[in-house]
Amino acid sequence: MAKPVDLELKKAFVELQAKMVETSKKIQVIDSQIIVLNRILQHVDITQREISTMPPDTKTYESVGRMFLLTDFEEVKANLKNRESQVKTRTKELENNKQYLEKNLKESEDNIREMVQQRKEQSEIKS
Repeated sequence: MAKPVDLELKKAFVELQAKMVETSKKIQVIDSQIIVLNRILQHVDITQREISTMPPDTKTYESVGRMFLLTDFEEVKANLKNRESQVKTRTKELENNKQYLEKNLKESEDNIREMVQQRKEQSEIKS
């Protein structure tokens, strides 16, 4: 009778371990995405600071693929503000997702600890 319970615990343990590994990988991916978004945000910030020092009649260009198009100065400013808000929104979403995954990871770790504790208790009872 003890063997089926042991196999059940082992199977559950393996499943929880796989879930933990998968969650850890997802957290790493989110961390790398956040780093990329922060770099984009820095680039936008630097560009906005540089543009703000220029006179309003300055010719400005925006890249479109591999070429640059002459763009209205105010439109460039608006595009930068829009880009900044999009990046901040996406970063916030990723941070929330990361917190959720970290919570799940902690729960999985707690479940694994609980299973190990149960195994120890069962082996002590058998002895």
